[in-house]
Amino acid sequence: MPVRATVAAVAGAMALSALAVPAAQAAGNGTRHPADPLKAPHTAASGRSAFSAFAGASPADSGAPYPLDVTFGSVKVNKGRPIVAGTGGHVSVPVTFKVTHGAGVDLGAEDVELDLAVYRGASFAAPDALLVGDYRPTCTDTSATVASCAGTIDVHPADRLSNADATGWKAAGYVVDWNDVDPSDDVDWTKVGYAEGDALATVRLQRLSRLTADAAPEPVKKGRTITVTGKLARANWDTDKYAGYSAQPVKLQFRKKGSSTYTTVKTVKSSTTGGLKATVTASVDGYYRFVFAGTSTTPAVSAAGDFVDVK
Repeated sequence: MPVRATVAAVAGAMALSALAVPAAQAAGNGTRHPADPLKAPHTAASGRSAFSAFAGASPADSGAPYPLDVTFGSVKVNKGRPIVAGTGGHVSVPVTFKVTHGAGVDLGAEDVELDLAVYRGASFAAPDALLVGDYRPTCTDTSATVASCAGTIDVHPADRLSNADATGWKAAGYVVDWNDVDPSDDVDWTKVGYAEGDALATVRLQRLSRLTADAAPEPVKKGRTITVTGKLARANWDTDKYAGYSAQPVKLQFRKKGSSTYTTVKTVKSSTTGGLKATVTASVDGYYRFVFAGTSTTPAVSAAGDFVDVK
């Protein structure tokens, strides 16, 4: 199962069986996650709960981890802004949060794992997709029982995204205290501590948009018709290419030469292939551009202004 090693181990105890995983990594030290921690986020959940089985567990529960005295707070993903990704490359956005814990919990211990992820779906226990950071977050103690943590959510669109992922996501965190238990061996789960926080913050994942504008003819005589053409496109994560965004209202704007302000001339709709076309009457020298206000799945974008010399 292509999920993070710790979560896979925990899920194995609750839902799977005989699942071998690498040794635990220390929390809060910026170490790298196991290789390919989440190649396909859409397979992040399988069978019984990989996470919520820990909630409310106690040492008396046979085979169940006991609850750690840990809570998450002040969670921010990408400073509250949407995460925007194209068709390739690597997008890394910051996450910050605080962890409050009991005096008996040592977040810096070598056998304690702490992390924050974002997911979409019904719950952290059964996500439809899950995204994490390439490295574990780093935590700094601000008091004996509070730590301030910072990390990233890393997005590799070509490997991990589909168009269904352009929606709202929630943040969730977890802490596992292995208490010197070897997670690669047969585990006595009553000796393992666990805590999680679900729906700690929200963030939108959006498909990067592109917009062009070309005004012609150049130059043009005053009183003649200027035709402005362009295209509105956005990332298609199913094909790893850019495709036209159809039936979207797009504003044609004009900025007179010597001015710094654009004004809206008219609004047109993109064609089935994302094409744009608008006509205006030439009057004075200036710049024409298209402007798209954006949607919940696609960010706003403005084309570069195209200058027209009016004779």
